[in-house]
Amino acid sequence: MKSILQKTQVTLLLLCISLAFAQQRMKMPADVLFYMEINGKQLDKKINWEKFNPILQEVTKKNKEKLSWTDYSKTGIKYDATQYHYASFNDSVKAYTAHFILDNKEKFQEFINSIKKKGLENSRKSNYSYVSLDDDIFVAWNGSRAVLKMISYEKPYKNKWEDIAVEDSAMVAIDSVAAAVADSVAVDSSYVEEPEKPFDYKEEIQYLKDDIKYLKESIRDNNAEIEKIQKDIKYLEKHHKYPEEKKGSTDKKYEEPIVETDPMPAPEEDMEDLQIPEYDDFKKEMDSLKKEKFKMHRKLAEASFDQYFNSNLELEIPAEMTASRDAESDVFVYTDYGRLVNNGIYGRMMKMYEFGSLINSAYNSNSSYNLYFDKAQVRLVSNYQHKNPEVQKSFSEIYKGRKNKKLARLINEKSIGYYAINVNGSKYFDMMYALMKNAGDSRYQKEAELIMETVKIVLDEEAISKIAPGNGIFVLNELKSKSVEYTEYEYDNDYNEKEVKKTKEVAVPDFTFAFATENEGYWNRIFNLLTTNKNTSKNFFKKGEIYSFKEDGNSGYMSELFFTVKDGIVYVTTSANGMNIENHGQKSKNWIKDSTKFPVSGRVDVQKLLTGLEKEFKSSSEREMLDLVRKNVGDIYFKSESKGNTIQTEIDYSIKGSSENSLMYFFNLFDEIYKQHEAEKKQPVL
Repeated sequence: MKSILQKTQVTLLLLCISLAFAQQRMKMPADVLFYMEINGKQLDKKINWEKFNPILQEVTKKNKEKLSWTDYSKTGIKYDATQYHYASFNDSVKAYTAHFILDNKEKFQEFINSIKKKGLENSRKSNYSYVSLDDDIFVAWNGSRAVLKMISYEKPYKNKWEDIAVEDSAMVAIDSVAAAVADSVAVDSSYVEEPEKPFDYKEEIQYLKDDIKYLKESIRDNNAEIEKIQKDIKYLEKHHKYPEEKKGSTDKKYEEPIVETDPMPAPEEDMEDLQIPEYDDFKKEMDSLKKEKFKMHRKLAEASFDQYFNSNLELEIPAEMTASRDAESDVFVYTDYGRLVNNGIYGRMMKMYEFGSLINSAYNSNSSYNLYFDKAQVRLVSNYQHKNPEVQKSFSEIYKGRKNKKLARLINEKSIGYYAINVNGSKYFDMMYALMKNAGDSRYQKEAELIMETVKIVLDEEAISKIAPGNGIFVLNELKSKSVEYTEYEYDNDYNEKEVKKTKEVAVPDFTFAFATENEGYWNRIFNLLTTNKNTSKNFFKKGEIYSFKEDGNSGYMSELFFTVKDGIVYVTTSANGMNIENHGQKSKNWIKDSTKFPVSGRVDVQKLLTGLEKEFKSSSEREMLDLVRKNVGDIYFKSESKGNTIQTEIDYSIKGSSENSLMYFFNLFDEIYKQHEAEKKQPVL
C-alpha cells in the first residue's frame, strides 16, 4: 500500500511539473524600452472599413500595378482582440515585435503570400510556419497566433565612449562574429608610421591660395547656373515649354558645350559588362555581407519564434509596465525613458563628462500613455514617474503650489491661447538636491552635495520664493504682421561681396506674460537699474509706472516691450493694453476656473494660430494645404497635476467636421492631404 502511495505521489509530481512547463508564459525581454497594447475590442467598433479600405489601397499601390489584396478588413487577423507590441535594443540588436490573434489561418496565409517577395517559400517548423517579408522583417504563425518581427543587427564596436564604460564595469561582452573577423585580419608588419613633418608656412600659404581659387570657381559656376535657370523661367512663362537645343548656337552662356562621350552604362548590369575586377570584388563583398546579415536576422527571428510558440502563447508582462493602464483606453503605451536615453551611445557619452551622471539621473524615469478616440475629441492621458521615490516625491511637491486668481483674469476668449502654472517655486531646491544625491557614483558627487547643503543654509529659500513663488501665466493674444528688414549678400563680376537690404512680412506675437511676486521692490529696483545703467539706458525707458524696451532699427521681431509691477503681479507685454483685464464671457470663465484648479494648464485655438501664420505660407500649394488643415483643426486643451506617485497630464484635442469619431477624423484628414499631394504631382508644368 505504501509503495502504491509513493508511486502515485511521484506520478502526480511529474504531472504537475509537466503542466507547469506546458503552461509557462513567454517572458518579456529584459531590454524592452517600449510596450504598447492596442485594444481591438474598442477600436474595431470605431473603424469604418468602407472608408479605411480605399485609403489603404491608395497608399499601398505601386506604379499602377494591380493590387493583389483589396480587402484589409479580412486579413485573417482578429481585429477585435488585443494586439501587443514591444521594442527592445542592446549594443548589437534592435528589434520590434508585434503579436496578433488570428480568426482565420487560411486567410492570413493568403494575405502574407500577397505581400511577401516573389519566389520566397514559407519555412515550416514543428509548431509554426514563418517567412521573411524583407531582409529584416519576418512573420510567423500557427492556427491561432501570429508574430511580426523587425530586426536590425550590427556588430558591436569599441569606441572611446565604450572604452570608458569598460573601465567602469567588470563585465565585457565580446561578439563572437566580430572576434572571428578581428582574428582573421592580418596586420602588415612592414607598415611604419611616418614621422610628423615640421610646419612649413609656405606650403600652408599655397593651401590657402588653392582654397581661394576653388571658392571663386564655385561662385562663378553658381552664378552661371543661376543665370541659366532664370532664362529657363522666362522662356517657360512665355512659351510654356523648354527651348529646343540648336546646334551652332551663339548663346554660349545659355547652352552647354556639346561634348561627344560614350553612353553611360546602366547601374549594375552594365558595370558587370565592363569587367572591372575592383568593382566585382567590391560587389561580391557587399553581397556576402548582406547575406551574412540576413542569416543573422533569420537566426535571431527563429530563436524568438521558437521561444514564443513553445510557450502557452501568452506574454508575461512586468506589473510596472501596466500599472497605469486603463482598460477603457483604445491604446496603451509604456516607455522606459531612462533606458532609452541612458543606454546606447548617448548613455556612454554622458560618462565622459563629470556631471553626466546628474543628467542621467534626471532622465531615469518612465512614462505611460492612455489614448482615447472619443466621438468629439481625442484624449491622451500620460503618467510620468521617476524611478527613484525620493526624486519623484520632490517632483510631486513642486506641483503643490498656491493658486492665484489675479493672474487667471488675464485669460480672455479673443486670445489664441494661454499657459498657466501654479507651482511651489521653493521646492525646486529640493528637487535639484534629490537629483544630485541620487546621481549614482560621480567623481564630484560629495562636493556637489556639500554645495547644495551650503546653498540651502546660506540662502533663505522662503525669501527667494517670495520673489517668484511659482505662479505665472502666458497669454498669446494674437499674431500680427510686421515688415522686418534683413540682409542678403550678392557678388559682382570680381566676386566682391555686396550687402543688399531687403524686407519681408513675418508673424509677430502679441502676448502678455505675468507672474506673481511678494517682493515688488526687488523687481522695481531691477527695472530702475535698466533705465539708468549707461549700457542699457539707450534701450530702456520709464514713463510713469510703466517701463519699456525699444529695439534699434526695424530688424527685430520684438520692436517694443512693456514692464510694470502692480498689485503683486509683474507684467511683461508687447502692448500697454495687455495689462488691462477685459470683461469675461461664460467660456473664458470656465477657462479661468480650470487655470486655478490645476498646477499646470493651457489651451490653444489652433485655427486662430494658423490664421495668424498665414503669411508664412508663400506658395500656392502651401496655402492650399493650410486651408485644408485650418478647415479641420480644433482646439487643444491640457492640464497637469500630481496624482498618487505620478505626474498626470491630460491633453484633449477637439475635432471638427462630419467624421463618425476622432479615429476616422484622422483617417479622413490624412486621405484629403494625400489626395491633394498626389494631385499636385500630376499637375503639368506650364
